[in-house]
Amino acid sequence: MPKLYSELAAWWPLVSPVQEYADEARFFWRVLSDAGLPDSPSLLELGCGGGSNAFYLKNHFAQVTLSDLSSEMVAISRALNPECEHLEGDMRTLRLGRTFDVVFIHDAIEYMTSLDDLRRAMETAYVHCKPEGVALLVPDHVRETFEPSTDHAGGDGEHRSLRYTDWSYDPDPTDTTYITEYVYLLHEGDGPTRVEYDRHELGLFPRAEWLRLLQQVGFQTEIVPDQYKRDLFVARRTERGGL
Repeated sequence: MPKLYSELAAWWPLVSPVQEYADEARFFWRVLSDAGLPDSPSLLELGCGGGSNAFYLKNHFAQVTLSDLSSEMVAISRALNPECEHLEGDMRTLRLGRTFDVVFIHDAIEYMTSLDDLRRAMETAYVHCKPEGVALLVPDHVRETFEPSTDHAGGDGEHRSLRYTDWSYDPDPTDTTYITEYVYLLHEGDGPTRVEYDRHELGLFPRAEWLRLLQQVGFQTEIVPDQYKRDLFVARRTERGGL
């Protein structure tokens, strides 16, 4: 597991402040609303991370369940969203024995680095969707939209500060992964600044493969573009099923 979600997880609020999710979450809610939801809907988020999307989305749902593979990230989300149910679990294998009106997977879906892993995550979404329920999957990239990039950001908290730079690139265009590397500068109190390196291997699949797997699992899918040039996969569970 990358350092950002384990030994460096306590720094997450400075890496990715919750305030930066407001516009994005507003758009996600609009997409879900347009898809048609019942009164008092329920939400399951797989790979919730620090709970920043849920912080905004929870106001629209009667019940919210948040899960993540990282216990450290679950703890951060629980502090931010204490009224929500929290569970540790792998989106490839999680089985709760109950269903929801919406299953949401944000960019955590990108940690599925093979077609088999991607399908297993989609199966988890499917089995947790109510009949005619909706799954919203939001990868940062599909193969057709990926471009190498660099970025830098960071912030200051109480008695601690963080700055980072990242670099995303695809060393082998013939496989199903790309790499994002981070370098963090961490400063606490009067102590010296320290440097941490972190490598993330992420999945990268053609748009057609996303649609093919979602159909195989049993979803009818529409692609909705957003302001960040991402493909949002809005997938409805059909009665026919696919598992």
